[in-house]
Amino acid sequence: MNSKLTDKDKKDWKSFTSSRDKVPNKDFKINNKNIGKNTERIIDLHGFSLENANKIVEEFINNSYQKGIKKVIVVTGKGTRSKTVNNPYLSRDLSILKHSVPEFIKSNSSLMKKIKQISEANIEDGGSGAFYIYFKN
Repeated sequence: MNSKLTDKDKKDWKSFTSSRDKVPNKDFKINNKNIGKNTERIIDLHGFSLENANKIVEEFINNSYQKGIKKVIVVTGKGTRSKTVNNPYLSRDLSILKHSVPEFIKSNSSLMKKIKQISEANIEDGGSGAFYIYFKN
């Protein structure tokens, strides 16, 4: 590997750092897929704390509903890499986001007014590590 910076590298770096364009957050993914007339959105919560995940999911649901989205996929993960494995006071079968995020949604009456159904995702969309939210019209 060459450790010397070229003038082009310096120019590119200066251009990048002075740009007002926002760099997308690679840790926060929202994917939009067009499926005929219906639109589907996906959010991946891997690596989020419970508090941040709940805030982001609430905003995501409200935003998707306002845009007329019919279905969203929320990927929480299965909790297999969770730090609960090392804690003798927590169940290994209980991943934090997998169970808590749907409970947060179900206990939020303003969100539930917009939701027709919540169900586990198909294997190709994340299986037991994800769930679907279908919105009311």
